[in-house]
Amino acid sequence: MKIYLGSDHRGYKLKEKIAKWLFENKYDFEDVGAQNFNPKDDYTLYATEVALLVSKNEVSRGILFCGSGVGVDVVANKFDGIRSSIGKSVAQVKAGRTDDNMNILVIAADFTKETEAVDMVKEFLETEFDEKERHKRRLEDIKRIEENN
Repeated sequence: MKIYLGSDHRGYKLKEKIAKWLFENKYDFEDVGAQNFNPKDDYTLYATEVALLVSKNEVSRGILFCGSGVGVDVVANKFDGIRSSIGKSVAQVKAGRTDDNMNILVIAADFTKETEAVDMVKEFLETEFDEKERHKRRLEDIKRIEENN
């Protein structure tokens, strides 16, 4: 599984820490930026890049970082096939993976400690979609909604 990371300036430091954790734990990942701290960058650029990459590769996942998490989440969810959500806790992230096949985890860097972020990322990467009929049916509903809007 390929993992794509992206963040703006407010999420930059936490993204760098998560990238180091991913590297140390031998995950296959690509950091699409920001590559350095730039207080004038825009989250839309990085959220777009990650969402495009994940939408083209069903077995990939994305992790986005910004201050509140809201901006990158809104942008990512504009792309067909993307099921992005802000992670609040390990249990919520697990439910997002098992029930909704969440493929982009958003971390609100201004409100999330590094240890919390690591725990949520680990759960996001290790938890599989449960394939229950009702969950698959809901994902099909989402596809129909995407096709008609």
